[in-house]
Amino acid sequence: MLKIYITAALLLIFLYLRAQPVNFKRYPVYNGADLGLTYSLHQSSFRIWAPTAQAAEIIFYKEGIGGEPVKSVALGKSVGGTWVTAIKENLKGNFYVFRVKINDAWSQEVPDPYAKAVGVNGKRAMVIDLQETNPAKWQYDKSPNYINGSNDATNAIIYELHVRDASISNTSGIINKGKFIGLTETGTKNADGLATGLDHLKELGVTHIHLLPSYDFYSVDETKLDIPQYNWGYDPLNYNTPEGSYSTNPYDGRVRIKEFKQLIQTFHSNGLRVVMDVVFNHTMLTADSYFNELVPGYYYRQKANVNMEDVLKPVSFSNATACGNETASERPMMRKFMLESVLYWAKEYHIDGFRFDLMGVHDITTMNLISAELHKINPAMLLYGEGWTAGDCPLPDSLRAIKKNAYRLDKIAVFSDDIRDGIKGSVFDGNDRGFASGKPGMEESIKFGIVAACKHPQVDYSKVNYSKAPYAAQPYNTITYCECHDNNTLWDKLAISVKDKTDDQRKQMQMLALGIVLTSQGIPFLHAGTEFLRSKQGVENSFNAGDSINAINWNLKTTNHDVFDFESYLIYLRKHHPAFHMATAKQIADNIRFAENIPAGTVAYTINGSAVSDSWRKIFVVFNGSAAERDIPLPKGEWMAAIDTNGMSERNAKHTTSVHLKEYGMMVVYQ
Repeated sequence: MLKIYITAALLLIFLYLRAQPVNFKRYPVYNGADLGLTYSLHQSSFRIWAPTAQAAEIIFYKEGIGGEPVKSVALGKSVGGTWVTAIKENLKGNFYVFRVKINDAWSQEVPDPYAKAVGVNGKRAMVIDLQETNPAKWQYDKSPNYINGSNDATNAIIYELHVRDASISNTSGIINKGKFIGLTETGTKNADGLATGLDHLKELGVTHIHLLPSYDFYSVDETKLDIPQYNWGYDPLNYNTPEGSYSTNPYDGRVRIKEFKQLIQTFHSNGLRVVMDVVFNHTMLTADSYFNELVPGYYYRQKANVNMEDVLKPVSFSNATACGNETASERPMMRKFMLESVLYWAKEYHIDGFRFDLMGVHDITTMNLISAELHKINPAMLLYGEGWTAGDCPLPDSLRAIKKNAYRLDKIAVFSDDIRDGIKGSVFDGNDRGFASGKPGMEESIKFGIVAACKHPQVDYSKVNYSKAPYAAQPYNTITYCECHDNNTLWDKLAISVKDKTDDQRKQMQMLALGIVLTSQGIPFLHAGTEFLRSKQGVENSFNAGDSINAINWNLKTTNHDVFDFESYLIYLRKHHPAFHMATAKQIADNIRFAENIPAGTVAYTINGSAVSDSWRKIFVVFNGSAAERDIPLPKGEWMAAIDTNGMSERNAKHTTSVHLKEYGMMVVYQ
């Protein structure tokens, strides 16, 4: 009878515990730096974090996919919730996975989240010697300097590029189409002999190439690369190894690593830095993700009051990313994972910056820790992200890296949707127009963008489209842009929103939009192909639309070479004139003065260049976002034109009393 009572009592206790809200704060934290594989010629050590496991084992294979296990080895329980084993032999070339036993059930086989090399489709990790993946003279590779030698982030001019888009078209003239090494080729040309690929990027003059996700993502089947497949890559699988479909051999984990390093080394030697697009905010898989198989529930946020019994049910996962889950950056081991991942990419691959997808999901403490540690490695490290989410988040706004908290982010920028939509209209309403396409009342939104969301006495915040107060502490907190991979290209947006205008008029609008971005303060960001009117045929979200929609048509450079010339010259002026990229909010507030009593639909301002050691003592910038020609009075003195969309032949013309702008025109003059 006593046994029955004891059994009943234990059952009640078990049921009670299962019904309690899960408390991940009680999980042990591992502080060591050796999670995953530690390789040497004579021994390989493996350590995983799985604090709720009853047992753990590592299983070895000869191939990255298929075949039978070669052997399995039990891991021993160690400190901080980890399991570890050391195998005293040279395991180089072997593939491996882990599995753990939780609640008397074995998990699926998964590579550990820290895997540095994987086989085809990222199903198994690979034992490699990372030294063997280094290109010749890799030890001498380093980031190029800005032309003025300063490490201020506002020196950057970012160009967002998808690896496959850049070369897959026959118009690219690139041999290794769709591959990392395709972007290392020089001398590539379009049908009319104009530079494409790497040579084009150099000719354009940008400083940073932002590569859309290039870590190992889920959606492309690397065993079927003879079949056209496409994805942007915002579906993370293995965070610490490059994408196999961009390599010449996805079966050998060493190849993708070496070829990605070759790309970075080539960019560096040609004056270009590399920004990596990272997607820590969610994983492609949820309940059966690599994280979740090892530590159920821990790496993800849950909805309120979820108990242990329900923690793995799909309905329990919070979903601020609209991708099925959201990671919990505030939990110590997820924070540790994010930090160690970016440090690994910065040290092993010499990455120069990171763009954080849906950064508003992450907590401020984690982001500032990442910034502090990365800037110890490289004082010029460039960090930015989306300061918003795609849904409700259980972590309070006050703790998250969202746009309104940008002033609390240390050397991290947020994208300014204020100037983006102020220039071209809402990305969520194709028919909406902006300042550059003739929408009235957008002047204050443009002024807000010009001063990079910093405090300025002449901005009427009540009339700014979204933000009713400045959110940037310094101009390095703001990414100034009007177009990216998301939503319609600028050229397609104009075609949709101003159908009544001619192609020539829309071209003027595009040039005006680019002119606003490249003369405004903050950090300018350009979408690949905007310099020659890239179109995605009206496809608004082309994440898996294929090459026919996404591939860059390099022959457009011939058709729209005037736009390319215009943008490249604006980039040249920005790089050589510090007045367009001031380092502090105080400099902006003190040295930019907006013209008053000018016609509606226009914005004009003076920059005191001498105060920031610019060779131009004073600069006057004016934009006409209306369909009417405008005459704008000039401050006293004689002014020389540097930019005039009335025609490039007008460059260097002298002006004394006023400047004349055609519809949707702009001008930059200086003393």
